[in-house]
Amino acid sequence: MATTTKKDLIERVAQDTSLPRTDVRRAVQSFLDHVIDELSRGNRLEFRDFGVFEIRERAGRVAQNPKTLERVAVPPRKSVRFKVGRLMQQSLEDGEVVAGRSATDED
Repeated sequence: MATTTKKDLIERVAQDTSLPRTDVRRAVQSFLDHVIDELSRGNRLEFRDFGVFEIRERAGRVAQNPKTLERVAVPPRKSVRFKVGRLMQQSLEDGEVVAGRSATDED
């Protein structure tokens, strides 16, 4: 399995759209910054057919250090949950590439 980086995605979007890489980089970074900001405010982000990002509260618990067997209190924390959307799920099951969708195809 290969790893795709933000730089790789920026390069692909720049090629697909014929936009300068600097503009695409700025847009992608702005998008990611806004996703982080919305999640930090406790908001749910829904991207139709792609998926939903939401914050989940994890309760505090008592864990055990495997080396010392000492009990350790783990405080409550927040984590991000991603639920796969319909189009992404279909793509994963069918092995179908969805990169060719145009911006006008979005709901």
